[in-house]
Amino acid sequence: MSRASFPEAYIGCNATITDKKLCTLETCCLAQSSFLYIPDYAGNLFYTIFFAVFVLPQLVLGFKYKTWTYMIAVILGLGVEVAGYVGRLELNDNPFNNDAFLVYLIMLTIAPVFLTAAIYVCLSRIIILYGEHLSPIKARTVAISFMCSDFIALVLQAAGGAIAETADDGSDEQQTGTDIMIAGLLLQAISLCVFAAAWAFFQLRVLKGPTDQRPDRVATRSRTLFKAFQCGLLLSTVLIIIRSIYRVIELWGGFSGELWNDEVDFMVLDGAMISLSVVIMTALHPGPAFREQWVESSWSNKKKPDENEIELSQRAGTSVASGKSFEDEDDESRRE
Repeated sequence: MSRASFPEAYIGCNATITDKKLCTLETCCLAQSSFLYIPDYAGNLFYTIFFAVFVLPQLVLGFKYKTWTYMIAVILGLGVEVAGYVGRLELNDNPFNNDAFLVYLIMLTIAPVFLTAAIYVCLSRIIILYGEHLSPIKARTVAISFMCSDFIALVLQAAGGAIAETADDGSDEQQTGTDIMIAGLLLQAISLCVFAAAWAFFQLRVLKGPTDQRPDRVATRSRTLFKAFQCGLLLSTVLIIIRSIYRVIELWGGFSGELWNDEVDFMVLDGAMISLSVVIMTALHPGPAFREQWVESSWSNKKKPDENEIELSQRAGTSVASGKSFEDEDDESRRE
């Protein structure tokens, strides 16, 4: 069944069996498992295959455009999603399987962390492409800060999931584990919101200019695909934020709560949100959007413009905005 039915889930409970590993559907009730429902086989199989299928286009695009960090992050996220849904498939066969539940709980909780890491990598390159002088924080600092936040969120979610599942049902230790998971999810949601705000602030700076006017970077920014890529990246961020908020509310109600025991909500607000994010992050891949500028705009790239090149680039942007040429500006400077 896909939606929890509380009265039915308590029919046939066996108080003589305290270890749910020893339970079967013939000897125990669903209330003695981790859910008040049996995970739907078809729905979870669909998501398993869906995320597995997207590994191939990510590999192809990653190798073609050399988007190594983005490719690795997204593929790790896809792999963890697959592992989590495989755990749910095993729970369809045996809802009392603790190992399968632990795999599901941890994997599907931490999987989006890898997708957000890929998004953060993109922002650092967008900053460099427009001009690092427009950002109050260096592109390298932006990428490292958000990734560190992601790593902490991942550790909290994984550790909290492990503690919650290995503890006795209803114990203080289980509640502690749940609280740690919630802290990790909250940190992830807050980081994404801060990221969206930082991106909005940077775009305001871009509008005021001047932007980097090197011809290759201007050409990249003016492409429709690059603009669509940025919109897609923002939409993916919003979808993951929605999913993170849902998971926080779900866990806040506890493992016996109604939201935790509603598979329909889970399939829509977790599975569908992440699926749409993956579709967008593949269809609007940074490789075709950046092309050769993906490598050139890396903060770890040793090839950096000298100060004269930066000054000329910024002057070009100012001149374009004012309608004056370099010669006009130089004449004005000499008259002054």
